[in-house]
Amino acid sequence: MGKYQKLIFVCTGNTCRSPMAEAIYKNLEQVSDRKVLSRGLVVLFSEPINPKAEVILKKHDLELPNHVAKGLKASDIDENTLILTMTASQKKKIMEQFPTIREVYTIKEFAGEVGDVVDPYGGTLVDYEECYVELGRLVKKTVYKLNEMN
Repeated sequence: MGKYQKLIFVCTGNTCRSPMAEAIYKNLEQVSDRKVLSRGLVVLFSEPINPKAEVILKKHDLELPNHVAKGLKASDIDENTLILTMTASQKKKIMEQFPTIREVYTIKEFAGEVGDVVDPYGGTLVDYEECYVELGRLVKKTVYKLNEMN
């Protein structure tokens, strides 16, 4: 199966970017037995996926049924886990919170790009669609890179 047996997409609240990335990945990579999850860094209570993110996923024939926001915990992570964050500050926070973790990158860094994935929270459906398109490109690059590693 290769180096990573688990992939965790991480954003702030686990209601928008990371669940969208999880849904895109699961749609693109249906034959892998790699476990794919999404988590947030600031999850104060369990809530469903953001309604606008859900609309955009449905528009693209994707869904994450029964998604409930969950915070990243040490028990989610082992030596075969790859963590992909949406921003450099999220990566930094994870590295501070879990100092033994080595396999954490921003999704753009892992895909060979620079910068952060902008949070569409509070924006229009167009903002969510733009985020989805960007995540689609980055997740495709991630799938290709992980498959090349095997």
